[in-house]
Amino acid sequence: MALEESDIQPQLTRRRPGQSNITTPRNEKDRVQIHSGTEFGVTLGTPIGLLVMNEDQRPKDYGGSTMDVYPRPSHADWTYLEKYGVKASSGGGRSSARETIGRVAAGAIAEKYLQLAYGIEIVAFVSSVGSKHLFPPTSEYPAPAANPKFHDLVNCITRKQVDEYLPIRCPDDDVNREMEDYIRGFKDQDDSIGGTVACVIRHVPTGLGEPAFDKMEALLAHAMLSIPATKGFEIGSGFNGCEIPGSQHNDAFVSTTDVDIPAVVAESGASRVGLPRPKLTTKTNNSGGIQGGITNGTPIYFKVAFKPPATIGQEQMTATYDGSDSGTLAAKGRHDPCVVPRAVPIVEAMAALVVMDTVLSQQSRLMARQLLPPLKQGS
Repeated sequence: MALEESDIQPQLTRRRPGQSNITTPRNEKDRVQIHSGTEFGVTLGTPIGLLVMNEDQRPKDYGGSTMDVYPRPSHADWTYLEKYGVKASSGGGRSSARETIGRVAAGAIAEKYLQLAYGIEIVAFVSSVGSKHLFPPTSEYPAPAANPKFHDLVNCITRKQVDEYLPIRCPDDDVNREMEDYIRGFKDQDDSIGGTVACVIRHVPTGLGEPAFDKMEALLAHAMLSIPATKGFEIGSGFNGCEIPGSQHNDAFVSTTDVDIPAVVAESGASRVGLPRPKLTTKTNNSGGIQGGITNGTPIYFKVAFKPPATIGQEQMTATYDGSDSGTLAAKGRHDPCVVPRAVPIVEAMAALVVMDTVLSQQSRLMARQLLPPLKQGS
C-alpha cells in the first residue's frame, strides 16, 4: 500500500497538545517520521517503525516535590506502584495520555486501507462536556439516539466539518462556544471536567464481528475503554434503549432497492472485488449497525465517556505512598482541564484498528470458503 508521513500526520496534528488556550500549554509539534517498513513510499510487508520526538518535556515538574511523596488522587500512581513495585518518576508512564500517540499513528494507517478498500468513513465529535450537551435530553427525546437530528448528523458529518468547530469539536456554533466557556471556567479554577465523544463508522461491510465473545460491539468497547480516562461506553440506543418497548426499539428490515447506495461505496474496493450488495437494510438504527455481534451494513455509532482529568492544580487531600501520613497535594505540570476535544482522533483511531482486525478476519473466512467446491443445492 502507498504510505507516507502525510497519510499519518493529520491525525497526529489533531491530537497534539497546545492546540488552544483551554488545553495543556505543552507545545509539541508531534511530527512523525517513518523509520522502517516502507520503501519509495510503499509498504514492504514488514513492521512499520514510526518515530515522534517528545520535545517539550519538563521532568522537573514531577521530581523533587510533593508528587514524589503523595500519589495523585484518582491517578494511576498508586496502582502502578502496587502492581510493579516501581513507578515512572516523570509523568504517569504508561498511564499518561501521551501513550495514545502510537494508537493514533497506527489507526491512521489502518484507516487508509479501510477507506481505499471499502470507502469506510470514521468521524468522531464531542457530544457533551459536563452538563452541556449537543443534544440535551427532552421529554420527547430523552437520549440522542432517539433524536432524528442526531441521526441526520451521524449520517453526513465529516471531519472537515468537525474541525470547523475548534477548539471543542462540537458541531454546533452555540453549543461549541458554550462548552468552550464552560471548560475555561474550570481551567481558571485549576479544576477539570469530563465529557463524551460520539463516533460514527459509515459504509461498513456486513458480516464483521463474531457471534459470541468477539462481538463487534464487544471489540469496540474493549478498544474504547483501553483509552486513558474512559469511564463508559454505549452503542446504538444504549442505556436509553432499556426504557422503551421492543415494538418501538426493533429495527424493521427494508429492501436496499429502496435505498440509494452511496457513491463512495460504489467506487470502493468492496465493489471492485465483487462483494455482493446486501439485499436488506433497516428503517431505523437503534441497533447501532450491529445485530448478534455482527455488522448489518448500517452505520455503527457509539459514545465514549471520559472522566475529568485526575491531575489538577487545586490542593487535594491524599496520603503518603507508605500510608504513614496524610497531607495535601497541588499537582504541578501542564495538563488538560478537559480531554474530550483531543480525544476525538484517538477514538477514531481505535475504531479503525478494530474494524481493520475484523475485516482481515472476515476476508480470510471468505477466501477459505471460495476455495471449496460449490455446495449442492439443499446441502
